[in-house]
Amino acid sequence: MSFTVLAAGSLRAVWPALASAYGQPIRVAFGPAGLLCERIKQGKRCDLFLSANLTHPQSLIAAGIALDSAVFVHNQLCLSVPAALAASNKSWLELLSHPHLRVATSTPLSDPSGDYAWQLFDRIERRYAGVGTALKQRALQLVGGPFSPAVPAGVPAANWVLNGDRADIFIGYQSYAARPGITTITIPPPFHIRADYAFALCHAKAQPLADFLLSAEAQGILEKGGFLPLEKRA
Repeated sequence: MSFTVLAAGSLRAVWPALASAYGQPIRVAFGPAGLLCERIKQGKRCDLFLSANLTHPQSLIAAGIALDSAVFVHNQLCLSVPAALAASNKSWLELLSHPHLRVATSTPLSDPSGDYAWQLFDRIERRYAGVGTALKQRALQLVGGPFSPAVPAGVPAANWVLNGDRADIFIGYQSYAARPGITTITIPPPFHIRADYAFALCHAKAQPLADFLLSAEAQGILEKGGFLPLEKRA
């Protein structure tokens, strides 16, 4: 039985392995989860929605569109920087705070990655007054918005931003594997932000796929793809 899945763009790279393991035909479209959620509310056909947060699936339940929701995997925010910049040995906070370095994020409200970046800025602000506020003012919202340029298929947003010299630092997900010339920098506690990915079951026929995502097999595939499986929460 074929059905339609709308999924957060950060799941694109790991999806072929998940779909192959599931073994049933699935129509899938990727995009910023906030924008996809709005399309579903406007009548876009969707049997299973895979969001990079829990808020959007819960909003579909509240609207009477989804039957159920659950967290199925985690991710974590990190910094991606050119290798040359990483070689400066500056800490993650020193890099973000440097006034001459361009910091890029996804777009809040439209994409959970942008929302998580703003949560990071809020945590920084609580510890270092003025720093988080300055980051919100400086941050370039380059991807994930309704009018953002399209990132080429198969290219992680961090690579598109940094290799195109659109910014010096990109705040995104750790699941994006580092590519040549780009270094991933972990954000340590108490500042690190965990992203909870959740599904919204919009039609009962997609229940087997929802169940599969919670299985040990799917969790292993997601872990290999750079995600944090449910039993290994950060």
